Formats: sequence, structure tokens, C-alpha cells
Amino acid sequence: AHVKCLATAQEVKEKTVAELDALLEEAFSFDNFAWQRDNKVSIDVPFRADGLHRILYKCPHCGAENRMEGQGIHLTCHECGKKWEMDEFGQLAAREGETEFSHIPDWYTWQRECVRKELEDGTYLLDTDVDIAVQVNLDGVFMIGKGHLTHDLNGFHLTGGDGKLDYTQSPVASHTLYSDYYWYEIGDVIGIGNNEFSYFCFPETNVSVTKARLATEELYKIKKTRKPRA
Repeated sequence: AHVKCLATAQEVKEKTVAELDALLEEAFSFDNFAWQRDNKVSIDVPFRADGLHRILYKCPHCGAENRMEGQGIHLTCHECGKKWEMDEFGQLAAREGETEFSHIPDWYTWQRECVRKELEDGTYLLDTDVDIAVQVNLDGVFMIGKGHLTHDLNGFHLTGGDGKLDYTQSPVASHTLYSDYYWYEIGDVIGIGNNEFSYFCFPETNVSVTKARLATEELYKIKKTRKPRA
């Protein structure tokens, strides 16, 4: 661990909340891809792009979603056929035409902006059948069968358990979303819940859990900053 003083007691008294937030955001921000690139850290394994589509799910060339595939050293859009190669320093280059994003975090930021626009336009929707696992204590996680998960401007809605499960989660319940990839070798997962129950939802359709996370974060910001009507 590294300990660093961001602001003295006197500076804390003098600075605004926004200024203190900016200090914290800068201190806790990092970019491992930039660090790898700038320090010339070579990762030359022939499978370095495997699974990259789980993060970069949207094609910047044609706009298609969930048609990307990261395999070997390439990231390919199976909708338009465009292909990018990932070099040993973690940077991307299009095999043909324009390289829209050479830096992976820039591609990810663009996806966030696209999701934000969908939310502002009212067009964002996740609607999928899922397999559901539930955790109520530290004894384990239990599969309880199939259900259905939706995510829109009203938050999450999960049903299942032969009609016994009907759970809703407000857009402001959490500033982010627990989502993971190939979770315990079961599949990509979306995790929601409260202090009593944790629900792990495994989409049966080809949807991006990364997009669900971005939508959760941006929707939280929208709801938290929106002024109430007079």
C-alpha cells in the first residue's frame, strides 16, 4: 500500500466539496493500458485478445452490438467484417481503413457515451431470460431455475422461481453494478440484490453485461443530478 496526503486538515477546510471530489477522483484513477504502452511492457502471447469482446461489445464502424469477437490477437465485428489487431503493448490497429480507437479505454468511454444517449432518449432496454442463482448467507450460492430480467429507466426488475420471485431495484440503489465474465465458469453474470438476498443472473440471450454496468452507472448519475419538479 502507498500512503499519500491529498489535502491537509487546513486545506480540507478551505476547499469546496467539488474540489475535494476532484482530488479523490484523480488519486484513484488509473489506466493500465496507458501504463503498459508508455512503459513498453510486452505481452506477446498469441491469445492476448481472447474475450476482448466482453469489454468492447459495440462496433465503432457499423454500430452493431454483441457481434464482436476477440480471439487470438484480433477483435472482429461479425456484422460488418471489420477487424482490429491488438499489438504486444495493448494497442489496437484496424487491419483495413480507419482505426477508430487505438486505446481500449477510449473505445470503452465511447460506449459509455452511446449508452448515456440511449438513456437520455428513453430507448435503453435490457430484456432477457436468465438463469438465477441466489445467495442468502455464506453457505453457498443456489441455482433456483429460470427467470426474466429487465433493466430500463425505472431500474431492474427480476421475476422467476415459478412466480415466487418478484424483485425490483431502484436506479439509485447503487452507483454501479456487479457484473462479471464467465463467472465460476457458468457464464457472464449480472448481480443485483439487497442486504437480504443477492441475485446472480446469467443471460440466456446474447446481451452485454458490460453495457448493463455502464447503463446502471449513467442512470444513477442522471437520477441523482436531475432536479425535482417544482
